[in-house]
Order: sequence, then structure tokens, then C-alpha cells
Amino acid sequence: MAEIGIWNSSQYSKLWLYNLHYFDALNTVDSPEQSVRLSTYIESWIAANPPLQRPGWEPYPLSLRIVNWIKWFARGNSPKPHWLVSLSLQAQALGKQLEYHILANHLWANAKALIFVGTYFSGREADAWLNKGLAILDCELKEQFLDDGGHFELSPMYHAQLLWDLCDLIHLANQSGSRLLLQRQLEWEEVLRRGLTWLSHMVHPDGEISFFNDAALGIAPTLADLMQYAEQLHIVQSIHKTAFALTVLPSSGYAIVDLPENGKAILDIAPIGPRYQPGHAHADTLSFELSLYGQRVLVNSGISQYGVGNLRQFQRGTKAHNTICLAGQNSSDVWAGFRVGRRAYPTDLFQSVDDKQIVVRGAHDGYRTLTKKHIHTREWCFSKDGLTIQDRISHGDIEAVAHFYFHPDVHVVQEAQHVFRCYLANQQTVKIIFDNAADSSLETSYWYPRFGVSIPNLCLVVVLKYDVLNTHIAGD
Repeated sequence: MAEIGIWNSSQYSKLWLYNLHYFDALNTVDSPEQSVRLSTYIESWIAANPPLQRPGWEPYPLSLRIVNWIKWFARGNSPKPHWLVSLSLQAQALGKQLEYHILANHLWANAKALIFVGTYFSGREADAWLNKGLAILDCELKEQFLDDGGHFELSPMYHAQLLWDLCDLIHLANQSGSRLLLQRQLEWEEVLRRGLTWLSHMVHPDGEISFFNDAALGIAPTLADLMQYAEQLHIVQSIHKTAFALTVLPSSGYAIVDLPENGKAILDIAPIGPRYQPGHAHADTLSFELSLYGQRVLVNSGISQYGVGNLRQFQRGTKAHNTICLAGQNSSDVWAGFRVGRRAYPTDLFQSVDDKQIVVRGAHDGYRTLTKKHIHTREWCFSKDGLTIQDRISHGDIEAVAHFYFHPDVHVVQEAQHVFRCYLANQQTVKIIFDNAADSSLETSYWYPRFGVSIPNLCLVVVLKYDVLNTHIAGD
């Protein structure tokens, strides 16, 4: 049980306290065996958190906690009368501070909570909560989910979270029999199907998400979790893969190449998104991730924290991603914890596919404010023998540095000048060769796959000699 003093302790970060106030523990796999402890947990929270005391009464933790309490009550854990009084007060407080100033996944979470509590209670006030939640969700469903199935924040982690929300809402419609929910069920199911297909492209062969924008493991459900939930809801969604094929997600800006021998490349030619709420965006344009032989080889650095600070700034920056950095600057001006100023705009997307090769090319103008308005163009050329990446910097005469971050399980050694051999955990080897490099070196770095976690890894840092760098990656 959380001690009363821990709920708002200054020795913990706001994110840590937020998670404590969410009450996710009510709906874990072992929660049925923890019923007595969880009851005490609720009592402790009510005693330590009088109405409107922060952070527990801020709208986002309110939203998640309301849903978690209702789901737990609905599974046979009879609520005490004063718990229901608290739940009603929480709904009233949420209704007065909906997050229109933040929008995106926050406003979505607010709407979901209002729908749940409006369905759980009855009466005029409950009807008002339900109608308000549905009105918000009707708008946000069309706004937040793109035509290709992706969520507009372009984060695989948040995308998976919102798909789980859709599953919950569909389940709520079935269980409650609410006419208002059932009227929307078919639309929710169609968005869910498209979203599952999108996510299937954005996960690696290990089944976990790729690291674009704010993304971390252990926060959102996995694709397998979502597919299982959808199946329980009698929603059938088949995911088909071809050994050597290109999939372009045009609304999101990602291109995915499925490779032979359980390989996969995920290419980022995406804009900062959404335009008016880029809080989870990274300066990662033209970065990519690569799995070979079923294992991650090249990974973006990930995230381990929110808030404001040097580490958060680095993790959002261009240098933390598998792309080119010019003059030490970020391709998009990420600042503070959740802000973006000047943005890189992707241009000139080109794709070509035949039996022998797959070519994807894109460019961005994120460095247009530099003296010569430099443009970075990157072309990926896949064949059944390997991958060649060509990076071209318009106008030249500028410091250009490429970063290639390796998964921690990959051991890398330098064999010759600009030649490196990578040893994968499954004993497979991969060779990387650079043409037109002024310098190439291995540096120690960190991968941040989860909040609060940093794992040592290696990074290849390559200084361009001229305005073109060719990178050859192939099995050995």
C-alpha cells in the first residue's frame, strides 16, 4: 500500500507521482489476488488527497484514475459509498478543467473518462458527462487518427495507448448496451482496424515498438496485447507481411521495408506532428531504425524522462537519432520539455520498387536558417544483398556528422579505416563501410528504452568529407 505521505512527496518527480495517482495497479494481471491491498490503496488515496489538491486532481491523472476505478468496480469489486462520492467529485472536477489548452492525447483521455463515468452513473449529471465526452471524442477521433491509420502525434507509444482506449470503449459499448455508444461502435472498430495495421508496420520483428518521437517500452500495450484484446471483442484483423516489400504510410510520413530473413527497416520522412501540438515530437527527420535476422541493429536513442533538462533536450535532439546533424544544430528547434520552434519540413519523397531493389528518398529543409540554406537529402537503396544509404548536403562547406546508434546487444569492432563489423547476439555478422568519410569512430553512448532506464551501447560517429556520404550495410 502507498503510505499517505508518499502521494505528494517532494522527493519524487512529477511523472513518478502522476503514475502513482493513475491507479494502473487496479487492472494488472494479478489484481484479483490483491483485492484487499487495492481497497486499502483507494482508502489511502481518498484520505491523503482532498479535492483539488495537486497533482492527483489535475485533469490527466483524474482521467486515468476514473477509468481504472470504474473498470475495477465493474469486475466485481463492490465500491464503498464514500468511494462513489469521491468518484463523483473527481468527475465533477474533471469536467471543470478539460485540457483544451493541451489537446491531443490529453483531451482524448479526458473524453474517455467522461464517457466511462457517464455510463457508470445515472441521472442528469451523468448524462451530461456522457454527452460531453462523446462530443469531444467524435471530434478528436477524426482529428487525431490519420487516413493511413496512424495517430497524429506520430509516436508508436501513444498510438498504442489510444488503440487500447478504443478497445475499452468498444468493450464498454458491448457491456453497457448504451444506445449512444453502440451507434458509434462500427466507426470505432474501423479506426481500430486501421490503427492495428499501422502499428504492425511500426514494430520490429521482436514485436515491440520503434523509437520515433516520444516512445518507450513498458508504457503502452504491445501489438500482441492489442490483437488479443481485439480478438476478444470479435474484431478480426489479419496482418500480412511480404519478405521484400515497401509500405508507405503517406499521412504519417513513414516508409517501412520488410526484408528477407526477418529483417525490417523503418524510415522517418515525417513532419513534426501535429502542427499545433508538437509536445512529443523529436528532431528526428530522415532517421531510421533497422532490424536484421530478427534482431534490432540500429536504434534511435529513445527516452527515459519527461520534464525540462539537458538529458530530455538531448533525447529529443537530432544527435540522438540515426541521421545527419549539420553545424551541431537540431533539424527542428526542440526546446523546453515539450516545445518545438522552427521545424524541418520533409520534401521530395520518392519511391521505386522492382524485383531487385527498393529505393526510398526524401529531403528536409530544417537547416534553411543556416547561411546557405542547406538541404539534407537521404536515399535508402535496399537490395537482397544489403542496404546502401546516400546522404547529400546541398552547398557543402559545412560540418556534417552522421550518427548510427547500435542496440546494446550488438558488438562492433573497427576492421579498417571506415570499415566496421557488427556481431549480433544470434552470431550473425553485419559489415558497415563508409565512402567519403573524413573520420569515423566508435563512441560509447546510451540507449533509453524505458523511463528511468539507460543501457550502455555504441554509436558510430561519421564526419562527412565532402557533401556526400555513402553507407553500405550488408550481411557478412
